[in-house]
Amino acid sequence: MATTTDRIVTIPNAISALRLVGVPVYFWMLISEHYGWACMLMVFAGVSDYLDGWLARRLQQFSTVGEALDPIADRLYIGFTLIGLAIVDVVAWWLVVAIVARDVVMLGYLLWLRLAKQIEGVEVHYIGKVATTMLLYAFPILVLGEAVPALHDVCRAFGWAWALWGLCTYWYGAFLYLGEARTI
Repeated sequence: MATTTDRIVTIPNAISALRLVGVPVYFWMLISEHYGWACMLMVFAGVSDYLDGWLARRLQQFSTVGEALDPIADRLYIGFTLIGLAIVDVVAWWLVVAIVARDVVMLGYLLWLRLAKQIEGVEVHYIGKVATTMLLYAFPILVLGEAVPALHDVCRAFGWAWALWGLCTYWYGAFLYLGEARTI
């Protein structure tokens, strides 16, 4: 197992930073209804999310900065995508509230553990990665449906299926974390 370092300049960190820079560009594309470009940028974000983790493992470039950047970039893309899709009436606001509420619950959980000085951080569950992946599949599919009218109905069905499974899995992961808190 590789050790985590305090290095900042690594290839995976550069990819994560590039993904972060793309968030406001993506959000602008989405709310200004440039769906084709928004979809391509979201796909890039998803691929780069996989790529930075793969490269970190492959090149043994694990870092504290990377461990923070990656989930921050994921949460920002998910959050801004949700808000953008709700603004342009592609998804309902209840979905935004349900996903944001889970993140607020998890933030409270992590703060409580730190204040109780029980742990410094929480290891990411595989189920959390699966849930994030489902959401990162759902949103580009929904955006693609807006970009290509001929695919609208099919993309809407598949996008909502991924989004609902992602939401359920996202909350299931939260309950797993909270269950661990009871044992701590």
